[in-house]
Amino acid sequence: MAVDKITPDKIKVDKITWDRVGRVTEPGRYMYTFGWLTITACDLEIWKLYPQAAFTLLMQSGEADESLAEEFHLGAFDVAPGAPPPFTTH
Repeated sequence: MAVDKITPDKIKVDKITWDRVGRVTEPGRYMYTFGWLTITACDLEIWKLYPQAAFTLLMQSGEADESLAEEFHLGAFDVAPGAPPPFTTH
């Protein structure tokens, strides 16, 4: 049985930026095209320090109800998402 090796180009992680959420200024629960997003005061502080930071978009766990929109929150973040890696490979 062959096993596919997982490589970075096969992994897709949804990221979201402050610009994409309309540079909100208050913590809260906001409706977007992909569902509800909860933004905390700590998330906003990171965006104030690093306006270009991109957060990982995480789905809230809970009971699945197809009649309701999906719930998300922000996870790990990258302060310089467009920057090249700090090391080189040989």
